[in-house]
Amino acid sequence: MRQIIPAEWKEKIQHIMLDLDARIDSTLFSSAKGARELYERYSTFMDRFHVGRWKRWVFIEPLSEAATIGLGGLILMLALAIPAFRETADDDWLKKSDLAVSFLDRYGNPIGSRGIKHNDSIPLEDFPDNLIKATLATEDRRFYDHFGIDIAGTARALVTNAQAGGVRQGGSSITQQLAKNLFLNNERTIERKVKEAFLAVWLETRLSKNEILKLYLDRAYMGGGTFGVDGAAHFYFNKSARDVNLAEAAMLAGLFKAPTKYAPHINLPAARARANVVLDNLVDASFMTEGQVFGARRNPAVAVDRRDENSPNYYLDWAFEEMRRLVDTFPKSYVERVFVVRTAIDMNVQRAAEEAVENQLRQFGRDYHATQAATVVADLDGGVRAMVGGRDYGASQFNRATDAYRQPGSSFKPYVYTTALLNGFKPTSIVVDGPVCIGNWCPQNYGHSYSGAVTLTQAITRSINVVPVKLSIALGGKSPNPAKAGRAKIVEVARRFGLKAPLPDTPSLPIGSDEVTVLEHAVAYATFPNRGKAVTPHAVLEVRTGTGDLVWRFDRDGKKPVQAFPASVASDMAGMMSHVVSEGTARRAALDGIPTAGKTGTTNAYRDAWFVGYTGNFTCAVWYGNDDYSPTNRMTGGSLPAQTWHDIMVAAHQGVEVKEIAGIGMGQKLPQPAVPATVAANGAPKILETKPGPPPVLTKRGADILVRVEKLLDDAGRAAGKTTSTEPAKPARPTSSGALAFPGNYAAAGDQAAPGPRKN
Repeated sequence: MRQIIPAEWKEKIQHIMLDLDARIDSTLFSSAKGARELYERYSTFMDRFHVGRWKRWVFIEPLSEAATIGLGGLILMLALAIPAFRETADDDWLKKSDLAVSFLDRYGNPIGSRGIKHNDSIPLEDFPDNLIKATLATEDRRFYDHFGIDIAGTARALVTNAQAGGVRQGGSSITQQLAKNLFLNNERTIERKVKEAFLAVWLETRLSKNEILKLYLDRAYMGGGTFGVDGAAHFYFNKSARDVNLAEAAMLAGLFKAPTKYAPHINLPAARARANVVLDNLVDASFMTEGQVFGARRNPAVAVDRRDENSPNYYLDWAFEEMRRLVDTFPKSYVERVFVVRTAIDMNVQRAAEEAVENQLRQFGRDYHATQAATVVADLDGGVRAMVGGRDYGASQFNRATDAYRQPGSSFKPYVYTTALLNGFKPTSIVVDGPVCIGNWCPQNYGHSYSGAVTLTQAITRSINVVPVKLSIALGGKSPNPAKAGRAKIVEVARRFGLKAPLPDTPSLPIGSDEVTVLEHAVAYATFPNRGKAVTPHAVLEVRTGTGDLVWRFDRDGKKPVQAFPASVASDMAGMMSHVVSEGTARRAALDGIPTAGKTGTTNAYRDAWFVGYTGNFTCAVWYGNDDYSPTNRMTGGSLPAQTWHDIMVAAHQGVEVKEIAGIGMGQKLPQPAVPATVAANGAPKILETKPGPPPVLTKRGADILVRVEKLLDDAGRAAGKTTSTEPAKPARPTSSGALAFPGNYAAAGDQAAPGPRKN
């Protein structure tokens, strides 16, 4: 390399490198010298402002620390403000409202509502002056003076709460409360309060004070499912907000603080006491004199008694959540937020279910140490006819039918037997009921005994635990871990039924150790009478806008049934499960003249007791237990659950054309008990009471025939001159014991008011 480069070039390169090095050194030296001179000049200049001794520690240091902390606080506030302002990204935020749904039962009768339905039709100037003053005196006396945040009011609230050792007074202005109602939720966090403050200032820059007050009066929650003072006035006093007097205005203004606590239809004394506080506020704020409020004190408001209004609240909560998910599937261009929804609920069945649960718990709950129950009744397309999510909605809004996961016990076994039938077994296949272990786990039967060789039908009838476990091993075939492979097949079949619960793989899965919900379990059983077609549980049948336009319909837009397994398997399972009711563990569930099949379930330590069964018309699941998972007093699925199921299904089949179940056919009459030989005190034989069954009903075809017969008789009577316009011909009454009188059991020709036999 040295020989390639000429000597004269080497000398030039060295000179260039030395020159570059010298320039770099000179530049660095000059820069450092200049910076030093600049710093000296700055120091000389700042020396003029030097503060020493006590002045420095009294003034300079605190100001410096305040500036540092303030800068950090501003950065933090900015970080919190960015999420707050994201809430306002929608240009249509003022017009946007939450979902408002009015619910109807399956026959079109109103049953309740959920969500926010705004009434902006009353202008602010039409509200009574005493209502405006009562609101301002109680919620925000300096509303027209502050910029969205009442500094003095917040400071006063902090002092009051500190002295009381708890939250005694709120410091939020009306603007802050409106910001929370429009954009935020009710969580008590510092982050939410900071967002609320930013949004309050933001609202003040975009709306006038009167507009803010009007929105607050229209959109605040007022208890009883009502929003806005006008809705509350109608609900509590059956009048418009325009017409409320001072006592009623004070009671309404008192609801802003805690609408559930002070709702007059729940606690009238507390509501009146709160209204009296509002009247005190009016006097303290100098909005009124003591003489002006004296009449309202002496004559407090009287609210409409709504204690007897009983809505199916558990059902409505679940239906509202379903409606929320459904609305999200509508096109983005669809902005409607107010709907009228027809649901699948049958209020007669709903009331029967509530009464059956309450009656059983009241009579036997203490003996069995059971405090809660849940049940779901559904038709065979998955429409939920009734739902009880707990004993008392007022005491607990937790829906045990949809949100509680409980072990199903032996009521899970039909999924295991279905898997077995799908893999070559038959109802008559023999399995030996004897000891078996998977690892160190060895299942035991209820009586800690074994029955030897039994058929699958006998095993499910007696609710034997060993047989499903042995089936899970046999289903695994020749795989390295046959028990695990068999359980995987069982879970896959359970998914076909519609179970969405986690179903983790455990050795005890075949005997029901994995948790499910009452709703999914009930509707999954509908696959059996549906000849193997699985359906989706749903409440919504039809959705219309507030103006009546049809938006969605289940039979047109809903999820269609899916063939989960062959119809022959469903028939075999129905035949097997019918023995559980007729001669097995669920004899209390037997229905007179109605084909019935099902399975009981009882878990370890008697923590859960189930009966899940079906007819050719409906499926129903019943669960009993305790919220804290404490054991019951030896309650089994064949006791209260089976009896409750029976009582509910008797009511559900009233006036319904009973359908057969493939594999069972039509039901048979239950045997009547023999008349005992004992004699009553008066010498008459004592007759035992029999279990009530559904009354005889007319089929649709029979009703149509009777309608035609009535018409013919009516025409014949008119022709003979035996009837007049003032005395219509009476319908004939069949005299056979199996028929019913005409009225109420069929719709007369041209008379749409008379109900016909209910269809499913």
